[in-house]
Amino acid sequence: MRVRGVKPFASAVGLLFGLLCAVEAAKVNKHKPWIETTYHGIVTENDDKVLLDPPLIALDKDAPLRYAESFEVTFTKEGEICGFRIHGQNVPFEAVVLDKSTGEGVIRAKDKLDCELQKEHTFTIQAYDCGEGPDGGNMKKSHKATVHIQVNDMNEYSPVFKEKSYKATVIEGKKYDSILKVEAVDADCSFQFSQICSYEIVTPDVPFTVDKDGNIKNTEKLNYSKEHMYKLTVTAYDCGKNRASEDVLVKINIKPTCKPSWQGFNKRIEYEPGTGSLALFPSMHLETCEEPITSIQASIMLETNHIGKGCDRDTYSEKSLHKLCGASTGTVELLPAPSNSANWTVGLPTDNGHDSDQVFEFNGTQAIKVPEGVVSTTLKEPFTISVWMRHGPGSREKETILCNSDKTEMNRHHYSLYVHNCRLVLLLRQEPTESENYKPAEFHWKLDQVCDKEWHHYVLNIEFPAVTLFVDGATFEPFLVTEDYPLHASKIETQLTIGACWQDLSGHDNDTETLSETLTGGSALMTQYFRGNLAGLMIRSGKLENKKVIDCLYTCKEGLDVQLPEEVASAVKVEFNPNQSSLTLEGDDIESFEKVMQHISYLNSRQFPTPGIRHLRVTTTVKCFNEETCISVPDSEGYVMVLQPEEPKISLSGIDHFARGAAEFESTEGVTLFPELRIVSTITREVEVEVEAETEAEGEDDPTVQETVVSEEIMHNLDTCEVTVVGDELNGDHESLEVDLAQIQQRALEMSSSNVGMVITGVNTMANYEQVLHLIRYRNWHTEALFDRKFKLVCSELNGRYISNEFKVEVNVIHTANPMDHANNAMVQPQFINQVQHASVDLSGHNLANMHQSSVVPSAATIVIVVCVSFLVFMIILGVFRIRAAHQGTLRDQENGKENEMDWDDSALTITVNPMETYEDQHSSEEEGDEEEEESEDGEEEDDITSAESDSSEDEGGEQEDQQGSSRQQQLEWDDSTY
Repeated sequence: MRVRGVKPFASAVGLLFGLLCAVEAAKVNKHKPWIETTYHGIVTENDDKVLLDPPLIALDKDAPLRYAESFEVTFTKEGEICGFRIHGQNVPFEAVVLDKSTGEGVIRAKDKLDCELQKEHTFTIQAYDCGEGPDGGNMKKSHKATVHIQVNDMNEYSPVFKEKSYKATVIEGKKYDSILKVEAVDADCSFQFSQICSYEIVTPDVPFTVDKDGNIKNTEKLNYSKEHMYKLTVTAYDCGKNRASEDVLVKINIKPTCKPSWQGFNKRIEYEPGTGSLALFPSMHLETCEEPITSIQASIMLETNHIGKGCDRDTYSEKSLHKLCGASTGTVELLPAPSNSANWTVGLPTDNGHDSDQVFEFNGTQAIKVPEGVVSTTLKEPFTISVWMRHGPGSREKETILCNSDKTEMNRHHYSLYVHNCRLVLLLRQEPTESENYKPAEFHWKLDQVCDKEWHHYVLNIEFPAVTLFVDGATFEPFLVTEDYPLHASKIETQLTIGACWQDLSGHDNDTETLSETLTGGSALMTQYFRGNLAGLMIRSGKLENKKVIDCLYTCKEGLDVQLPEEVASAVKVEFNPNQSSLTLEGDDIESFEKVMQHISYLNSRQFPTPGIRHLRVTTTVKCFNEETCISVPDSEGYVMVLQPEEPKISLSGIDHFARGAAEFESTEGVTLFPELRIVSTITREVEVEVEAETEAEGEDDPTVQETVVSEEIMHNLDTCEVTVVGDELNGDHESLEVDLAQIQQRALEMSSSNVGMVITGVNTMANYEQVLHLIRYRNWHTEALFDRKFKLVCSELNGRYISNEFKVEVNVIHTANPMDHANNAMVQPQFINQVQHASVDLSGHNLANMHQSSVVPSAATIVIVVCVSFLVFMIILGVFRIRAAHQGTLRDQENGKENEMDWDDSALTITVNPMETYEDQHSSEEEGDEEEEESEDGEEEDDITSAESDSSEDEGGEQEDQQGSSRQQQLEWDDSTY
């Protein structure tokens, strides 16, 4: 170490000694270097410089100060960064330290990089310091940081065609949309340089053109007699303007013969929701190549199995769908969407990919217990069971859909619906009767639909001993019916389960909610688990579903349709399948057949259909005079693209803050929560508008097109509106939400309520929901301590697919006080202390209660404390109410005269009671009595109280001046500062 001093020798020696100690201490390598945790870098291929973000800098807390006052100190290498180490296999990068003292470094490529071989590199890097002493002992390493480096591409490759040559054959006299497609590829790794931006026909004066996708088509009708074959040279350009390394040869042969096929068929057909029916083949015609045709048969298939439960249907709750279809009473939904009132399906896996179409998945390990009371213990015959089911290949084990069995002991199955070996089986044991004869107990149906992995709708109409099964609207009779004795009389309760069957555990507590297959000891609570998907499981007790309701529940909202022209109605036979996803045409006249084909359309009657692709296939069979197939017409395939519907924005608006008198809350009518509620639904869409823009140079109008967002109001149904209490739950002892049930039932709606609010359900118009919501009232018959109540309203459509805004309402309680009661109470001297104490409590509730007598006379100090505390509470409450009133007045002014924004009830003005006036009037009478009886003893007490009164008067700004006059005997102060 070298030290140069400028101070006296003694001081220099001391300073030097201290520095030496400091340096010796600094030589200890205590800290690890520090670097960032993640680095991102960019490097261009064929270059070695890596641009890092953030820069590569390692820091070490062991690095000491370089200068100390006037001494120059040369330190050792403790705290310096000696290097970086890269971890990873075959990493083509190295890290170099630029400055050991600052820890700055760089990462560079060892060799030239190739983006085509690897676009990105990821590895870890670690910094290490120089250790201690000359030998670098006790070297410290930093943590490992992750480095991501992206290799930028250079346009070094040219396009190359996939094929060495292309060939195609066309029929003369036709113009083709696409004869063939040439395709080139580029080996560059980046999107810009690897994409083929254009193709070009190099050969001049040929009747062909090629588009940017490589599709070659003829620009005029070709003539076989003029040219039998065309040879074209085609080249390609990538988006970096590089031309193909080699052009490709295209040979197009012209043939005089034709191939029979459907012409004028667009493969992609876009359907815009809400536009009604859309013609699928408006320009379609059949090319028969002049063959004599005697009959034509065509099948048009619309594939919708991947949409919802087999096709597009309304996604309302199953109970609402039953109502819409006419099954208005007696239906119980066993697989409802999870909610506060129906929570037994919570935790069951669902399929959320079909726009709120509630589908539940059972994988062979899950099952649910239906709570008691949802379904009556003994079903009243006749009754109906309906369910949507998708089930795969059958297994040897029984798979239970629905089961009602004994809770304990005997494990008897009273009724159940299960699948076994691709058979649907209904077990229905009769209840005990006087006769012990055999009776039908099991009904078996062997159905392909049970195991085809497709959605099907099953309805069982049970009117013992007859059981009728409907599958997708078609009737099926059981192929086997077995008999059994009726059940023996028993008082054992039953358990209804879905997805498995309940089985008692001997010696086990049967109230457990565990639904696993096995428990300790190997006994199972649930058996015969179901594997598949279920939806819409319903039981309707007391009535059978008629065919009209069943067809309505199964009918799709989308399908094929045809409007037959009168002149061809008798020439072509048309048949549809039940859900109108396919139709068959038969005829012998080509012209009439083509007209019918041109009138086939796709229709989706849902206001908000499920978007996506529906594949189309046209299969055609043609016969000639010998009744044999003479020509072959290939299948035509395409698809209908249902576009995304404009999503509605449901807006709730109205009075969101108002006040009413306490008497209204306590009345039998209560307070209406949403008196002026409005429900509006709008959609926004972009439209192109022509705008006349005048050019500066010529002064002419130059029309330009601009996109403008337009909002349109639409009408649709709602299926749920929920009113929820914000804050504490409703206390049924003194408050409630009420609505006129007759009005609810009149509009075919349902209402359920709980301590958290009220839910109104049912598919109905927004106008009817408005009318019902106007009737909801809030009652509270204990308003003494109530300041306000807040509520939240949310409405939705299509089982929660579209949800409105949260409309919050705050209602304030206006408390009034009787001035005569306080005047009378003020005249009673012994009540002084109790009045002050009660006033401080009651002011917090905006009400003054009658005081109770007390015979206790407090001390002067107690009186002063109570008076001060009461006055302070009063002033705080007074300030809060004045601030609130001023704020509400400002909002009212900003609304430019919208009177309904703050609907204050003027029938009960706010009254603010000044407890100090009551106190001083009472104290004056008390002082007079005390002076007559104990003037000398109470002198000190009077001085204290007088001092307190003086302070209070100063705080109030002189409002209590001359309080003992006869004109100031009334105890109420009207607060009119905000009116």
